[in-house]
Parts: sequence; C-alpha cells; structure tokens
Amino acid sequence: MNLFVLGRGKTGSLAAEVARERGHTVRVFGASENARGSALTPEKLRATDVILDFTTPDAVLHHISACIQAKKNMVVGTTGWYSEMARVRQMVEAAGTGFLYGANFSIGVNLFFEVAHTAAAALRHQYFGQIFERHHAHKKDAPSGTAAALQRIVQEASSHELEIISFREGEVVGMHELIFDSPNDTIYLCHDAKSRRGFAEGAVRAAEWLADKKGFYDFKDVWREL
Repeated sequence: MNLFVLGRGKTGSLAAEVARERGHTVRVFGASENARGSALTPEKLRATDVILDFTTPDAVLHHISACIQAKKNMVVGTTGWYSEMARVRQMVEAAGTGFLYGANFSIGVNLFFEVAHTAAAALRHQYFGQIFERHHAHKKDAPSGTAAALQRIVQEASSHELEIISFREGEVVGMHELIFDSPNDTIYLCHDAKSRRGFAEGAVRAAEWLADKKGFYDFKDVWREL
C-alpha cells in the first residue's frame, strides 16, 4: 500500500520503518511540512491508501478534517482530542470513509484492558482502586490516552470512577498500573512497555486492516481481527 505517516517523532518514525519492512511505500511529513494540515489536499493524497497520524492534540483535528474531506481512510494514534469524538464520528459517517483510532495500538495493552475489565469486579467487594501512569518527560498530554481508556473501561464495568495519577520523568516509554487495595490484600496489575515498536506494529497492521473498509472503529474492538 501507499501509506502517509504524519509525525516525525519517535513513534511516527518507527511506524514508517515498520511499514517499509512490511513492504509498503511510505511518505512521512513533520509539523513544518504540514502546518494546520496544509499538505493534506485531495491532489497530494490521491495515490495514498491510508494516513497514519502520530502528531499532537492541537494538530490532529486539522489533519482529521483534511483527510475526511479528501475521502481517505485514516488511523489515528494521537490522543488528547477525544472530547471531539462525537463530531469526528459524524464527519466520518457522512463522508463514507474509514477511520480507526486507538488509545494504544499495543496488543499487550489491549489484553491488559480486558484483564482490567474483569478485575473491576473487585470494586464491588470493598476494594479501593487507583490508576498510575508514567511516561517520558516530553509527553504533552496528561493523563495519557491509555490511562483515560483504562479509567473508562473500569467505570463501565463497575460504575466506579478511579483517580489517575500521572508522572512525567526521563525517557519512560509507558507504564500503566491498576491497583486494587483492601484491608486483606492488594492486587497489582501492570503493563510496562519496553519499546515503542509494539505500538508501531499495531498501528501499521491496523492500517492494513482498514484499507478496504468504511466506518468508525476503536482499536480495542478490532485488534483480534488483525
């Protein structure tokens, strides 16, 4: 396929590398080449099959709008825009394009989400829960999209909204902990990313899956199909 990766950061660059390893043709644009989505015109995207976005919360909505207008399918790994989710979904459905977003494209994290959904039953049995997340000092949003997704999953399963405590330090790739504490014992659930490659591989496989589809998808609902 012809893939267009937005973002020259660590994850975007790695996604481009993984895509080339899997036989795809890849273009990569950074912020200076694509101010407010200026590079995402229908003419420039004509030969593109799927766009992958790993940019910033303040840029991604411009990119989403431009790609939808160009009738191109899009995979979004950027977080921090979910307050606009309903509006973006309406735009995608009206345009008849394919759109897949994810708080985290790691298969391990999505397994962690399912474990968390089951473990949330502890909150109905006198346990107190908290979420801790640690990321590198350069990460711009807090809490992380993954932590927010974890909070939402637990709340849907238990009707309890857990506090999220965020740390930004050093070069931590991403660690998420879900802790349930009671007078009798403590349950620790943790996902600790060793590298960004798991995110990048998941995003590229998501783009391959989305290429011939229309609709609005959350990665946590489709990762088993990849």
